Amino acid sequence: MMTINVGVLLAVIVVMRLRRRTQARSRVEERNTALFVLTLGIVIAPTPLGQGVFDLIQQLVSGVSQAGT
Repeated sequence: MMTINVGVLLAVIVVMRLRRRTQARSRVEERNTALFVLTLGIVIAPTPLGQGVFDLIQQLVSGVSQAGT
């Protein structure tokens, strides 16, 4: 069984989104990138809120991965 670290997954998404050219982005894409960065910051923050969000995202990811098998 393969596990996915949610923080690493979000970091990869952020890096991939930031590598795109700025001129090719729409406002919706900019807003989504900001949301991903904010979520990454909350996930890696050692606070109860960050841990709660981390647990929620982890449950969603495990539910999606179990539904795919």
